[in-house]
Amino acid sequence: MKVEILIIGRGGQGVLLLGRLLGLAASKYAGLYAVATETYAAETRGGESRADVVIGGSMSDIDYVKVQSPDIAVFMYPFNIEKYRQLLKPESRVFIDEEYVKPDFFKGFKLYSQRYSGLAESTVGSSRVANMVIAGHIARATGILSLEDLKKTVIDLTPERWHQANIKALELGFSLPV
Repeated sequence: MKVEILIIGRGGQGVLLLGRLLGLAASKYAGLYAVATETYAAETRGGESRADVVIGGSMSDIDYVKVQSPDIAVFMYPFNIEKYRQLLKPESRVFIDEEYVKPDFFKGFKLYSQRYSGLAESTVGSSRVANMVIAGHIARATGILSLEDLKKTVIDLTPERWHQANIKALELGFSLPV
């Protein structure tokens, strides 16, 4: 079993945290192996951010630390969509934040298109947890990780003042239709 997850967005959207969350939940709580790598622009906010997560059932499943052909792709912002779209395979599952990314570009793929940022703002009170809404939706749609494992990992990774909002956002994402 091997699952490659590519996450693209801009600085300040929580792309790197989403990658860490998925990788740590897999390796610490789901009994899987995982590696997560990060690439980001020099700007603190606004530049391109990319997280690559490779999850496997054994160490030998992870033969390279960068995503080569994503099973799951997340587009939170439209940086280099043409370039990254070429990496997708016909069966790739694509999650896009409709606040920023147009769904028309991903016809032919299994598309999960939501206004994640808007949902986070209206339901949780902050668009800063849109990444957690996406994590919950990935868990529900793919079954790779459980909601409970993601909740435990959020406690591990985030400051206490954000625990409640992040958990609420995970639950919101898990409740979205698949």
